[in-house]
Amino acid sequence: MSKDYYEILGVSKNSTDKEIKRSYRRLAMKFHPDRNPNNKLAESKFKEISSAYDVLSNPQKRSSYDQFGHSAFNQGHQQSGNFGDIFGDIFGDIFGGNQKTGGRSSESSKKSGNDLQYNLDISLENAIHGILKEIEILTYINCKKCLGHGGSGTKSCFTCKGSGNMRMSQGFFSIEQTCYKCKGTGSIIKSPCYLCHGKGRRQGKKKLSIKIPSGVDTGDKIRLSSEGEAGENGGSPGDLYVEINVRDHFIFDRNGSDLYCEVPISFSVACLGGELNVPTIDGKVKLKIPSETQTGKMFRLRGKGIKALRSNKVGDLICKIAVETPVNLNDNQKYLLYKFTNSLGNDLIHSPKLQSWFKNVKTFFSKI
Repeated sequence: MSKDYYEILGVSKNSTDKEIKRSYRRLAMKFHPDRNPNNKLAESKFKEISSAYDVLSNPQKRSSYDQFGHSAFNQGHQQSGNFGDIFGDIFGDIFGGNQKTGGRSSESSKKSGNDLQYNLDISLENAIHGILKEIEILTYINCKKCLGHGGSGTKSCFTCKGSGNMRMSQGFFSIEQTCYKCKGTGSIIKSPCYLCHGKGRRQGKKKLSIKIPSGVDTGDKIRLSSEGEAGENGGSPGDLYVEINVRDHFIFDRNGSDLYCEVPISFSVACLGGELNVPTIDGKVKLKIPSETQTGKMFRLRGKGIKALRSNKVGDLICKIAVETPVNLNDNQKYLLYKFTNSLGNDLIHSPKLQSWFKNVKTFFSKI
């Protein structure tokens, strides 16, 4: 059985990102191969803690791990094992015999925008029939002044002297870090855009039209490619995920493609039978109530539910009967009911459920 990632890093499941990062830094310093040459045990331990940090430092991976454990990464989600990159995120690039030289590609200064999520509430009617919704989000958008480039012209970075890296020593470690000024490109914008301060993006409002397909349900997500945050310095934009929440309805309950509806009927209709109009998503239909109908009886109206989002299957409408006891009776009505009750006598043949209940009670007491 794989060892728990939280246990590997010596943190609890409710630890903050900062606490996880701090614990990883401490352990990585202790077991890094440069500090433990030819020590296979330390190398194995370093890979183990790096693997744990790769998952727990990523919000999406951490959420999957908390929910499914190691099985979340067993099929099609194998970790890259690029532990140097993980370690470099904390300390910078650490070199033993092989060292990097020169600046990085200008592509490294580009930063992709984050994915965004928007929670959209819609009515059951909108979910059934589909609708075009207008939304407005506050996010990073491309700067209109510099068109996302951050400015014009480039010049050599004075901080790293065009190398893209800054070298420093920490004890016996030789550490080379990406230049904080040019982000490793070796050059900076000569004339930064005054509107976005050289970032190529700024905060703003974005209006979007979203086509909600018929049949969506709570929890469904619609992905809008490249409609998330704009990237920095011309980086690619993220995606926007619209998560659907279908509001509760005052008549219908929903379960997948089926709709449920409680139908109250009078005492006399329950006894004698009759017909009544019941609502469906397409209008009214007549429901025939047979005589002697009891509370809780279910009637299924086939094809009167919701068309499934990913197929042509249409669900049903299930009507649950609730026999209503009459209220606010006048003296004459009470008298008629009294006569009716007397006419039934003590013959339980008219009350099969009551008869069954008395039988069960008698059996229960006989066993005490």
